[in-house]
Amino acid sequence: MSSVPVLYFADAGEAADLAAFLGRLLHYDKAAAVRLQAQAGGQALAVFGRPPSFEVLAIRAARLLKPYENGIDDSLDVTVSAGELLDSVDESAASALVPAAVTGPPWAGVLPPRGGWERVEDFPGADELRGLVKAAVGEFRARVEELAPEARTRTELDRIGRTIWSREIGASGAPVRIAHAAVSLGFLRGPSVDLLASGPWVRLRTAYGSVAVRRSAAGASGLGGLAVTPA
Repeated sequence: MSSVPVLYFADAGEAADLAAFLGRLLHYDKAAAVRLQAQAGGQALAVFGRPPSFEVLAIRAARLLKPYENGIDDSLDVTVSAGELLDSVDESAASALVPAAVTGPPWAGVLPPRGGWERVEDFPGADELRGLVKAAVGEFRARVEELAPEARTRTELDRIGRTIWSREIGASGAPVRIAHAAVSLGFLRGPSVDLLASGPWVRLRTAYGSVAVRRSAAGASGLGGLAVTPA
């Protein structure tokens, strides 16, 4: 019997959705790595990635038909190549082989907590967030157009982008970049969206995936006056 761990997804749709997520990560980083986590005996896989353009952590969960094979008594926690994982996904068989581990990037060692999340009240709905992102993209393009051609350096473009995407969404403590990433990764498609907070972390959650960001110590104080409820 092969010793390579095998993942069997709940259905072909789960495999296809994971493949689409991996494809989007690779669009932004051809050498992307992802961290995979599954609890011993569990039937859900968590896939973490970090598209560099957004400076956030993207999380996609996939339902498994049964606990993964060849390691069924152990938890699965490994960082692998996103490209190799995508190549191993067999949508028709609703399965995937877990590639060999790679040396994880620094972000892979700092993941959001598993528990302690509370819902941030009065966070904008999905339509409002999509409108906010559209307006921010329009502002970025307009500000770039105002620059003389010789001034459109990577440093200046990054400065403009950082100014726009670091703005807080209302008084939520969450930056606009978290919604921008959710739109770009295909997570913000439906009407349902929540913002959760746990310590210095905030996480935008939809039915299609989550986007999390760890704020600085100064930014963490942004939740001070907010009303939150258990998630």
